[in-house]
Amino acid sequence: MADERTEIVISGAGPNGLMLACELALAGIRPVVLDGLPGPSDEPKANGLVGQVVRALDLRGLYRAFTGDDQPPQPTPGWMFSAMPLDFTGVPDNPMYAMLIPQPRLVRLLEKRARDLGVDLRWGHELTGIRPGAESVAVKVSSPESRYGIATRYLVGADGGHSLVRKSLGIEFPGSTSATVGRLAHVHIPERLRRPDGVIDIPGFGPLPFGHSRFDNGGLIFAEFEPGRALLGTVEFAPFVDDEPMSLTELRESVRRVLGTDFPFEEPKGPGPHALRRINGWNTRHASRYRDGRALLLGDAAHVHSAMGGPGLNLGLQDAMNLGWKLAAELNGWAPTGLLDTYESERHPVGERVMMHSLAQTALMLPGPEVAALRTLLGEFFTLPGVAKHMAALLAGTDVRYDVGDDHPLSGRPVPELTLADGRRVTELLHGARPVLLDFDGGVAATASGWADRVDIASSPLDDRPAAALLIRPDGYVAWAAGEFGPAAQAGLHVALRRWFGPESTG
Repeated sequence: MADERTEIVISGAGPNGLMLACELALAGIRPVVLDGLPGPSDEPKANGLVGQVVRALDLRGLYRAFTGDDQPPQPTPGWMFSAMPLDFTGVPDNPMYAMLIPQPRLVRLLEKRARDLGVDLRWGHELTGIRPGAESVAVKVSSPESRYGIATRYLVGADGGHSLVRKSLGIEFPGSTSATVGRLAHVHIPERLRRPDGVIDIPGFGPLPFGHSRFDNGGLIFAEFEPGRALLGTVEFAPFVDDEPMSLTELRESVRRVLGTDFPFEEPKGPGPHALRRINGWNTRHASRYRDGRALLLGDAAHVHSAMGGPGLNLGLQDAMNLGWKLAAELNGWAPTGLLDTYESERHPVGERVMMHSLAQTALMLPGPEVAALRTLLGEFFTLPGVAKHMAALLAGTDVRYDVGDDHPLSGRPVPELTLADGRRVTELLHGARPVLLDFDGGVAATASGWADRVDIASSPLDDRPAAALLIRPDGYVAWAAGEFGPAAQAGLHVALRRWFGPESTG
């Protein structure tokens, strides 16, 4: 018999698990979050967020809270694809955003938000086993004080690439492992190597560019996100190294092989923790399904890939926002039939796209004149406006249109950035993670009054309106839109309301 009963357990208190917990809490659900670590990890991992995830955080008011910036996020003018520059300055409605934030700080900010929202967060409590059932999932938990069980209506595995939840469910995790060895460390760059313009000048080599670079003998990663604390890494297509721990000497030798000269960096300064790790092979794997009955997968438990280009948190945090409101609808009792299944049908194709471009970027880092020629050709394509637009959408994660059952051009896509007549941005209407019917016409809101207990209804005239009305899901995606509002559009709105938010209230 279970020691506890609850509505939902999330295994894993990384960014994705914590984001999901916050989404559920906004909908009145108090999840239990388990993590075997004693507290948030200080291990340096991701250094920022790229793609539509920056706008997604803005939907909850978190962009301002996390950055202190009173202005809305602005699209980034460019990015990199396998160390090749992309220029997005001419892309209309550029969907690519970037936000520098170290992952340990992101986790701590999300942890505070989760606690403020009343989430039951249990550090040092590790999920050790599960037994799925028709009505609940039996979860075994181990903590320093005791072992206990929880019977939960739903279980979400946000427990990383080696997910116990995924393995216990027998969900396949097909993919490949690249024949690469990556090395990464924080280092100190001597002042004698720094030029007045901020460029690093390596004797016998020349200026070292920021970001990823590809050379005949491998790749090099250089970034300095904090003054005086540089991140240096290499990628070599070489046999795996399994015996000895990673060292700066090993990194120094690898840099010499890649650049053909010595890079006289020094040991990192300051208290740390400092990155110092070796990665044998880049795994690119994608779960065959994201759901098994009452158990679901999230983040790295569902998909892993190389870190090149930084797509991981863009994918995982948007998974969490897609799943959160749908799970809450199930637990709050108003979810229409099949709503929870749309988590997989919508997000699995997005994961497939990330797997594809991650593998493509790895292939384009391979040594050899053939790859160099291909990179030259692609570099020419990347200057074409249509190609730049395509690449921006691919890397932002907006190139997959959700099937929402409505054919308006905005439907199935993220809501555009809009400022209403009263000065509010449309993102402000979504801070509470509730759906919004936005009426620009003045005659739409009254026809949806039967859903007012679940859908916020806002009316605002707008001179340059994109539609007569928009029905916006809690994750910021447009579920329905109409250019003009007449009897056919009203019928379509009611279909969309029932499809996504259940039947009309009778009370």
